[in-house]
Amino acid sequence: MALSQSFCCLIACLACLGIGNAAWAQPAEPGITEFAPVEIISVDGLPHPGVTADDALSAGRSHASRFVMARPATRPWRIAFLFPHLKDPYWVGAAYGVMAEASRLGVAVNIIPASGYDDLISQLRQMDDAIAARYDAIVVSPISLSANDASIARARQAGIPVFELANDSTSPALTLKVTTSLLGMGRSAVQWIIKDAQQRGLKHVEIGLLPGPADAGWVKGEVNGTRLAVEDSPIPINIVDIEYGDSDRIIQTQLASRMVAHYGKTLDYIIGCTGCAPAAWLPVKESRLEGKIRIVAYDLTREIALSVRKKEIVAAVDTRGVSQARVVTNAVVNYLEGRTPRSPPVMLIKLGLLDAANYSHYPFNASIPPDDYVPVLTYTPPNRK
Repeated sequence: MALSQSFCCLIACLACLGIGNAAWAQPAEPGITEFAPVEIISVDGLPHPGVTADDALSAGRSHASRFVMARPATRPWRIAFLFPHLKDPYWVGAAYGVMAEASRLGVAVNIIPASGYDDLISQLRQMDDAIAARYDAIVVSPISLSANDASIARARQAGIPVFELANDSTSPALTLKVTTSLLGMGRSAVQWIIKDAQQRGLKHVEIGLLPGPADAGWVKGEVNGTRLAVEDSPIPINIVDIEYGDSDRIIQTQLASRMVAHYGKTLDYIIGCTGCAPAAWLPVKESRLEGKIRIVAYDLTREIALSVRKKEIVAAVDTRGVSQARVVTNAVVNYLEGRTPRSPPVMLIKLGLLDAANYSHYPFNASIPPDDYVPVLTYTPPNRK
């Protein structure tokens, strides 16, 4: 599959953001044993299909386990991955995890990105195209919590198993979800803030949220988790503003600027998504509020890790995006090979958290691609070329 002109422009933009050439050291690519096993929470015994991952966690039977990477495939299965976009480092990391495992496992992979969270129509069309192309399996990172359900059902009716990666969905037709606790993302961010606020001597806390696009399942989960943690907080916390929008850097900078302009004098913390938290730094700095407002990220990318090192972002929850991508790619191969006659319908990757205290020994390779990685869209095993 040839790279389109627009995608080439996207790669150039990513390079400008420092995604392919970060200024901090990244360990060399480790062997497969360093990625196996991956700590997960498996969930089964669901009362009915079509529930969110966090609803499954609360209603089903869960147990901690370790996911062991699969043996190479016996045939070059064709797998389509439908991403919402490749505009921020999170999905670049997911692409790396997919391609690294596709090469090791010997399967053919196409990553097919839409142009953003406002591009649901394209993702639905891409699903129809993947069905028509008769892929052996489809992995979708849904743009919407529920609007992708009908297209997932069509794939299942056509005999193609559909797997979910990262973004949650209410579709009852999914074969397996590989994600993390979205509520946990919000809870972990607020729990870190509570400890930090207590160390700062704050008697009450004012926070603003830049969570991402309103209709995305992961955004709803992280915001709900934030609210739950606020309710349980031992010190009063007030969410003064929530600014929803696509994770595009320009859009998020505009939203952050508006938040800081309206609430900067009272804000203590801003919590933002992977494309949102870094965008908040410039408005905070230009308002000369960097000594007052601290920025926390709902997830970890290379850019956010660098910002933690520079003390522009104070902490980041980590959904271990590279590990999620690796696990789902291996799970698909195990399913197609018939190695897992009965697998749980939900696998949640355990969350991590990065801050200054653990930066020097943090396992970045579970979450972040190598510093020279440039995303590619297609891998074909040598025996298929």
